[in-house]
Amino acid sequence: LPCCAHMADAHRKSAWLCSYATLRHTCCSMNTDSVLFHTGELQAHALAGTGTPGAAIRNYMPEQHRQFFAMLRFMFLATTDADGWPVATIVTGPQGFLSTPDQYHLQIAASAHWQNTSQPLFVPDKKIGMLGIDFSTRRRNRANGIIKAIDHAGLSIAVDQSFGNCPKYIQSRDVHDAANVQPTLIAQDFTELNDDARRIISKADTFFVATTSAQNEAHAGGTDISHRGGMPGFIRIDGNTLTVPDFMGNRYFNTLGNMLVEPRAALLFIDFTTGDLLHLQGTTEILWQSDETSHLAGAERLWRFHITRGWKKANAIPLRWSLREMAATTERTG
Repeated sequence: LPCCAHMADAHRKSAWLCSYATLRHTCCSMNTDSVLFHTGELQAHALAGTGTPGAAIRNYMPEQHRQFFAMLRFMFLATTDADGWPVATIVTGPQGFLSTPDQYHLQIAASAHWQNTSQPLFVPDKKIGMLGIDFSTRRRNRANGIIKAIDHAGLSIAVDQSFGNCPKYIQSRDVHDAANVQPTLIAQDFTELNDDARRIISKADTFFVATTSAQNEAHAGGTDISHRGGMPGFIRIDGNTLTVPDFMGNRYFNTLGNMLVEPRAALLFIDFTTGDLLHLQGTTEILWQSDETSHLAGAERLWRFHITRGWKKANAIPLRWSLREMAATTERTG
């Protein structure tokens, strides 16, 4: 069977792909050992009542993933700051700024456009989470690993986890360059949500969440960044707390599993029409069983995000996106 990244018509076949996404390959063989999941993920499987799924995670990038990364103009990254707080960011560049010298290494070119606040956090020997998405085809692939070197060629990463995700809840968008806009270097910091931040969150149909697990679990733990999608308004705002629905996914529970062992997380929102970025750090709690869940179609559970700090930056990235259509899976949610 082909994996998610093989499918050109991801929208039409999303149900099949998500069913297949519960399978996992390690190297070239099927492996369903629970050792592939850390303690938080195993606990999440039990609390969700799904059992531990097979795991389609390779320790190398297959050829189709390498080709996929090479065609991207942006990638989402996760790391941690000096105090251990997760950080989510986006790095951009022309096609080819992401390359794979071999199936075990991924390179981010030195010419890539970084956010000045996050770039210094990506240093050798540090774990990194990576998420590549092509919004136009709804394809996405993940690659996590360890930063090996930073030199004249850019940032070199040794990949130890590579896997595809299904196209559920990914809205179809076309990317283009911003016209005559210089990215802003200065961010507006805050500890309480302001009107600009509320506006971005309230109209968002997409955001990204960075989490981390116990760093001593070298076989499975690390830093992760995941995509979340829904209808505009699917995130509820109550003061400085956000409530987020958890829709059916691949059943790996990478994000919620990390939250169980490390409640701190980071959220990244993009205003696709202006290039503005909103970054939030805060603590999470998961509502495995809640009466609130029944009020939102498609939600299997909820999680809350209590904001500690954040920043908003205008014209932060030199790209813009135009919405083509909402995903059919998104339109079936509340």
